[in-house]
Amino acid sequence: MSLNKISAQISDSQQGDTKKMPPVELWDPPFCGDIDLEIKSDGHWFYNGTVFKRLSLVKLFASVLKKEDEKYFLVTPVEKIGITVEDAPFLITQWQWLDEQKSQMQVTTNLDDSFILDAEHPLEISDAGNLYITVRRNLQARVHRNVYYQWVELAHEDNNGNGAELVFLSADHRFSLGALDN
Repeated sequence: MSLNKISAQISDSQQGDTKKMPPVELWDPPFCGDIDLEIKSDGHWFYNGTVFKRLSLVKLFASVLKKEDEKYFLVTPVEKIGITVEDAPFLITQWQWLDEQKSQMQVTTNLDDSFILDAEHPLEISDAGNLYITVRRNLQARVHRNVYYQWVELAHEDNNGNGAELVFLSADHRFSLGALDN
């Protein structure tokens, strides 16, 4: 399976609005094998050991990325190809408040996906202490270390009865950056 063939199938399936994500959750094509495509933990995409240099191609493939159980696939209406993801397929690299009241935080991934940090896109802490946000479907983005440190500066200490933690609000939801050591 070549990347040219996959990208052609993706382009064919994305007729119309290019901003709209393909409905990969509705597609259940046969598995066609694995391809040597890897998303590194730093957000870079590699094919046969070579980094992708065209962001537009990465965005195209990311639009048809699907996670089933703990495996990742590129999916078109006619085939499903396995790929490797080191950690999470996306990174949260930017954030901003959308209003003067600082009540809605918009976050942006390394592939320019932007959304409000809210109940639909929650912040979660892994067992290892890394922060992740659900981007779309069941695909997550790891919060980049620089963003984390910026959030620590704006967070406040809150004692929830089980100990103190650093928290902040967005879209009327409370998000924790983790427990504080006493």
